[in-house]
Amino acid sequence: MSIFYTFIFLPIISAIFIPLLYKYLNRLVHIGWFVSLVPLSIFIYLLQYIPDVAAGDTYKYTISWIPSLDMNITSYVDGLSLLFGLLITGVGTLVIIYSIFYMSKVREALHNFYIYLLMFMGAMLGLVFSDHLLVLYGFWELTSVSSFLLISYWYERKSSRQGALKALLITVLGGFGMLAGFIMMIMMADTYSIREMIANLDVIQNHTLFIPAMLCVLLGAFTKSAQFPFGIWLPDAMEAPTPVSSYLHSATMVKAGIYLVARMTPVFGGNSVWFWLVAGIGIITLLYGSLTALRQTDLKAMLAYSTISQLGLIMCLLGIGSLAVYFGPGESGTVFTVATFAALFHLFNHSTFKGTLFMVVGIIDHETGRRDIRYLGGLMQVMPITFTIALIGGLSMAGLPPFNGFLSKEMFFAAVNDVSGAGIFGLSNIGIMFPIIAWVASIFTFVYCMIFVFKTFGGNYRPEKLTRKVHEAPWGMLFSPIILGVLVIFIFFFPNVLGKYILTPALTSILPMMPISSYDVKISAWHGLNLELVMTIGVFVIGILLFKTTKRWLQALRNHTQGLTLNHLYNEGLSGMERFSVSLTNRYMTGSLRHYLIYIFSFFVIVLLGSLLLFHGIQFDFASNSAISIFDVGLVLGMIIAALTVLFASNRIMAIVALGALGYMVSMFFVIFLAPDLALTQMVVETVTTVLFLLCFYHLPKLKKSIERIPFKLTNLIISIAMGLTVTLLGLSANGHKLFEPITSFFENAYELAGAKNIVNAILVDFRGFDTMLEISVLAIAGLGVYILVHQRSKRREQRETE
Repeated sequence: MSIFYTFIFLPIISAIFIPLLYKYLNRLVHIGWFVSLVPLSIFIYLLQYIPDVAAGDTYKYTISWIPSLDMNITSYVDGLSLLFGLLITGVGTLVIIYSIFYMSKVREALHNFYIYLLMFMGAMLGLVFSDHLLVLYGFWELTSVSSFLLISYWYERKSSRQGALKALLITVLGGFGMLAGFIMMIMMADTYSIREMIANLDVIQNHTLFIPAMLCVLLGAFTKSAQFPFGIWLPDAMEAPTPVSSYLHSATMVKAGIYLVARMTPVFGGNSVWFWLVAGIGIITLLYGSLTALRQTDLKAMLAYSTISQLGLIMCLLGIGSLAVYFGPGESGTVFTVATFAALFHLFNHSTFKGTLFMVVGIIDHETGRRDIRYLGGLMQVMPITFTIALIGGLSMAGLPPFNGFLSKEMFFAAVNDVSGAGIFGLSNIGIMFPIIAWVASIFTFVYCMIFVFKTFGGNYRPEKLTRKVHEAPWGMLFSPIILGVLVIFIFFFPNVLGKYILTPALTSILPMMPISSYDVKISAWHGLNLELVMTIGVFVIGILLFKTTKRWLQALRNHTQGLTLNHLYNEGLSGMERFSVSLTNRYMTGSLRHYLIYIFSFFVIVLLGSLLLFHGIQFDFASNSAISIFDVGLVLGMIIAALTVLFASNRIMAIVALGALGYMVSMFFVIFLAPDLALTQMVVETVTTVLFLLCFYHLPKLKKSIERIPFKLTNLIISIAMGLTVTLLGLSANGHKLFEPITSFFENAYELAGAKNIVNAILVDFRGFDTMLEISVLAIAGLGVYILVHQRSKRREQRETE
C-alpha cells in the first residue's frame, strides 16, 4: 500500500487509539495535543505535492478491493483535491489546537469528541481524493454520520439532538438521491471512475439519463452545502461545540457539496439545466442567507446564515463558470473561466475569515457566557486582541480592503456583470437579475458584518448583563484565529502566490478542456474605474446608512411571521408525518394475530397475483418437466398428512414429531433431485431444531382439553384460497418462464472461482459473502444494543443503591 493511503487513512486509524490515550495520558496532558499531530502531519505531507501539481502533474493511487467487480479504492491527486485536502488538514490543525483550550479535559468526554472529529476529518479526506464514485459515496455518508455525532455531542440537550437529527435527515436524503445519480452515471459511462467519465463525455451527454442523473447529483450537493431551500439544517447544527462549528463551516461538511459541483462541472457543465440550477439556486441562496442573517441575535446563528449566503455566492460562481464548457476555447470561454477561478478563490478566503469569526464567537461565549448580541457591547475595552481579530474577519467577509474577501468579492461582481450579457440560455432577458441580486445581497452582507463587529465590541460595556467576569482570552485560544487573520491580510497583498500554486491547478481540474492561456488569471486589488468599483462603493455607502439606522428598521425585520419560515414548514411537516404514522399504526396494530396475517396475506395476494394478471405472467409449460414417480406422489401425500397432524395434534410432542417428519421428507425430496448437500444440511437442521423443540416444550404445561366451537369466517376462507392459488400459480408460472440463462453453470465452477469443493458452502460463504457479512453486522449491532441497555440498567440500579 502506498504511503499516500497511510496518511489519508491516518485520522480513522488514529481514532482507534484515542480511548487508550485518553485513559492513560489525559490526566497528565490534554489529549488534543496528540490529536493535533494527525492533521499537521497530513498537511505537511500534502505540501510536497504543490510544486508538481502546479506544474501540471497528477497522481493516481489504487488499492485492489474487489477486482472481479472493478471495485477498487482509487484516489486521484490533482489541483482540486489538493486544495480541499490542504484546507481540511490545515484548518483542522488550527481547530484542534483551539479546542485544547476551549474543551475542558475535566468536564468533557474528550475521547468521544476527538474520535468523532478524526472520523469526520478522515471521511472528508477520503471524499475529496476518491476517483471511484461508490467509494466517494461511502465517504460522503460517513461525513453525515460523523457530523451527526459531533452536532449531538452535548446529547443531554434537546436542541443538540434535534439539530443533529435535522442535519442527518436532510443530508442523508440528499445522499440517497446522489447515489441514484451516481448509479445512472455508471450505467451511462460503464465505469466507476470520474476520470474515465470525463474522458468519455459524448457517451454521457447524449444519453437519455443525462438530465435525471444531473438532478440527482445536484440534490446531494445542494443538501450538503445548505443551498436553498435545504439550508435549514445548518443553523441548528450550531448546537455543536464551537470548534466543530468552525471546522464544519470553514473547511469540511458544507464544502463537500461545493466540491461535488466543481468535480462534476466537466461532466454536466455547458448544459442550460445545470447552469440555471447551480447559478440560480446559488444566487437565491446568497440573498436568502444574507437577509436571514440580519434577523439573528445569536452570534453563531448569524454566522451560520452568513455561511449559507457565502456558499450560495460560491455556488453561483461555479454555475457561471460552467458556461466556459459551453463556449469552449475562445474569448467568451476565457471570460467565464475567471468565474470558476473566483469561486475557488472565495472558497479559500471564506475558509480563512469564517474560521476566524467562529473562533471569535467561541471566545466571546467562553469568556462572557453570552452569545446574544442584545446583551453584549463594549467588549473592545476588555478584549482588544479578540476585537482586532473579529475586525479583520468581519471586514473581509464584508468585502473591504485590505482583506482577501475584497479581492474575491470584486471578481464575483465582475462575473455576474459578465453573465448578464452572455446572450444564451435566456440570459438576454433576465440576466440583469444576477448583478442586481448580487449587489443587494452584498449590502445585507455588509450590514450584518458591521452589526457583528460593532454591536458586539462597540458601544457601552455592560458587565451586569454578562454571566462571567470578562477578560482577554488565553493565548492558546487566540493562536488559531490570529494565524487565520494573518492569512486574511497576507493573501490580500500576495494573492498571486496562492493563485499560481493552489488555485490555478484546481482550475485546470475543473475545466480541463480550456487552453492553457485561460488559466493565467492575475489577481489585482485595483482594476481602474469600472462597474465593479461603483458597485462596491454603493455597497459601502448604503451599507453604512442602513447600519446607522438599524434601530428604525431592523426590529421590524426580525418580527417576521414564523409560520412563513422554512424551519416552520420543516417542523410542521415532521410533526404531521409523526401524527399520521401514529394514527396509521394504531389502526393496524390491534394486537390480533389474525388481523396481522390478513394484512400480510392480502398484500401478498394483491401485489403478486395482480402483477401476474396485469403483465400476463400466468403461463404454464410442462413440456420439459420430469416424469412424476410413485416416490414423488408418496412423499407429497406424506407431507400433507404430516402438516395436517401438526394442525390437529392433541399434544405438543406429537406436533413436534410431525413437524420433524415433515422436514425429513423435504430432505428426501433433495435426495431424489440429486442434491445430497442440501439434503444433508436439511437433515442436520431438522435434527437440531426438533431436539431443541422437544427440550423446550417438555417443560411447558400440558395442553388442556376443551371443546370449543370455532366459528366459520368467510374472510379466512377467501384469503386462504387466494393465498394458496397465488403461490401455486407463481410457482408454475416461474417454471414456465425462462427470461435469463440459468446460473447453475456458474456455481458448478465453484472450485475454480472460490476454491470450495462444496457448492452450497461456496454459495453461502463466498458468493453471498456480503449478505452474510451484513447479517452478522445486524446481529452484532443488536447484541451491542442489548448489552448497552443491560449495562445502563445495572448502572442505574447501582446508583439507586448508593443513594
